[in-house]
Amino acid sequence: MLQLNFIRENPELVCKRLLVKHFEAEELVREIMELDTKRRETQKNLDDLLAESNALAKEIGKLFQTGRTAEANQLKQSTAEKKELSRRLSETLDMIQQDIHDKLVLLPNLPHTSVPAGRHAEDNEIIETHGKLPAAGENLSPHWELTTKYKLIDFEAGSKITGAGFPVYTGQGARLQRALINFFIDEAVKAGYQEIQPPYLVNEASAFGTGQLPDKDGQMYLAGLDQLYLIPTAEVPVTNLYRDVLLKMSDLPIRNVAYSACFRREAGSYGKDVRGLNRLHQFDKVEIVQITQPSLSYDSLREMTAHVTGLLHKLELPFRIVRLCGGDMSFASALTYDFEVFAGGQQRWLEVSSVSNFENFQSNRMKLRFKNEEGKTGLAHTLNGSALALPRIVAGLLENHQHANGIRIPEALIPYTGFDTIKA
Repeated sequence: MLQLNFIRENPELVCKRLLVKHFEAEELVREIMELDTKRRETQKNLDDLLAESNALAKEIGKLFQTGRTAEANQLKQSTAEKKELSRRLSETLDMIQQDIHDKLVLLPNLPHTSVPAGRHAEDNEIIETHGKLPAAGENLSPHWELTTKYKLIDFEAGSKITGAGFPVYTGQGARLQRALINFFIDEAVKAGYQEIQPPYLVNEASAFGTGQLPDKDGQMYLAGLDQLYLIPTAEVPVTNLYRDVLLKMSDLPIRNVAYSACFRREAGSYGKDVRGLNRLHQFDKVEIVQITQPSLSYDSLREMTAHVTGLLHKLELPFRIVRLCGGDMSFASALTYDFEVFAGGQQRWLEVSSVSNFENFQSNRMKLRFKNEEGKTGLAHTLNGSALALPRIVAGLLENHQHANGIRIPEALIPYTGFDTIKA
């Protein structure tokens, strides 16, 4: 959530930068500023009235002390009237503040100045490309054929048990899942992240804190009886560990890593791009989260992108890094780098990670603050990244490492799988 003070001081800048996300903010910003003016006027009237009431109470006390009871009782009537007026002003102030809050949460985060102003994924900026791309003439099979051939995933069983988008991993497929999870967590712990095992259900306050609500309400599964949401990513419970927390400088930076199952409705997704593992309703992911002081958050972003880069190199996968344009960015992000693996069997790029800096957008929602060395309190910056999401990583591994005798396991992963080749 954007800070009210920043909007008040920089209304034109807010509107201009949100246009990069193709969000027309002028009317909403104008309404917020008008409400803010009304809020400040109401607050001043309330403060003045309370000051008058306090002064009057002291005067009444003196009158009683000096035996001027009749005058004191006469003034008490005026005090009662001021008290009722104060109550009404206070109620009005609460309603105005709620109106401001309800409008503030509709504004996306401001994009970083480096964000390109495109509308679609095709407008994203390619930053780096790594590895050799398999050629189309190599007759590589897509992963959904390989998972059937090697009995790694049973999509039909998942559909029977739950529905489409809920695969059942079997045999070496299940073991590969477990190997990747352990590998990703171990690599993060080596890099200085503390492992967290979070809940898979969160309350509304948590979903609001990280920006899923109200923006992505339709994409989340809701356990309606208890009003709890199934998490779309471990980012939500892990970041909310620090909701309503005042951190010390010595606590920063905080680095957490967590594995979780992730649940996304993916409403409206259909067609060839959702075949096999390309788009699921339930999938596994290892998430890294950092909380840091504002002056160092972009150093943290570079550190996190380097970590994901290292993982993909160790998995021996061709990949590229893209900077998302304004139209392809999330509601809460200030800057996002996507990592895409080239899937040889499909001859297309698959997103396997997003690494984002949210600056103080989530912190303002969560009241996540820190006290600096001068003793001043400010909002921390939050970041997160997939390190990594498993489905498309598995698709990339199967499609790019297939050969005549099976599917080769990357050397870094063999200690975790216990086998170097997937065979029929």
